[in-house]
Amino acid sequence: MASKLKYITSKLRKTRLVMRNRVLARHVPATLPFTAGGLASALAREGIVYVKPDRGSLGIGVMKVERIEAGYRLQSGVSTAIFRTLQSLRQALRRRIGTEPYLIQKGIRVLRYEGRPFDFRVMIQKNPAGRWVCTGIAARVAHPGKAVTNGSQGGTIFSPAALLQPIAGCARTDRLLKRMKRLAALTAAAFGRSYPAMHELGLDIAVDRRLKPWILEVNTRPDPCPFTKLDDPAIIKRMVEYGQAYGRKYCLNCTKARKAPQ
Repeated sequence: MASKLKYITSKLRKTRLVMRNRVLARHVPATLPFTAGGLASALAREGIVYVKPDRGSLGIGVMKVERIEAGYRLQSGVSTAIFRTLQSLRQALRRRIGTEPYLIQKGIRVLRYEGRPFDFRVMIQKNPAGRWVCTGIAARVAHPGKAVTNGSQGGTIFSPAALLQPIAGCARTDRLLKRMKRLAALTAAAFGRSYPAMHELGLDIAVDRRLKPWILEVNTRPDPCPFTKLDDPAIIKRMVEYGQAYGRKYCLNCTKARKAPQ
């Protein structure tokens, strides 16, 4: 029987749903529950991992861990700390995590703008006819000194082409954006089969240095705030109209995200 759920809070549950699709699975970084052994293995294998709460939003609680010559570097917000041993790193993480369920996700070496990482929020919604439509893509550049790109964490919002074209050129940028929309459509189809009551998804997609897109997270109650910072008001207007059609109301008082300089 199909679920009537409209929202899913567990990131691991959402990741496992996406992983059922062979095409999508190739675009999902390895993600597993946080354990001491899992952390050691992931750092030995990947060099960079993200430790994030299984339930949470807005980039709160997300930490970046990197293996370096001096040991390990932990970044949380704008603060960084160096640990010489894996044991001391584990102890520091345990103090921060407490008893909350956390995940370990393979770190992607993402594209950067002026030294700051950026990724993309892809919004896909059901239109009034009940069909999934990609309603917008926004690029998010991390606040200086932070590893997360969320607008709620002080990220700066750009149009996708403004960041991709200088790196990839016009033709490859167009192909990459179409690929993101295709990944969003496949993800929406997968969620729609298991959860037909869902009407909207927000995908966080990063692009690595080889221009491969990676689905970092799927949000089942996405915040459209980043799109208010784009120059085209028609984008957020359509999002709001679609949301109203299925009973969603958005708060568009977006004071933390920054608009890209002109």
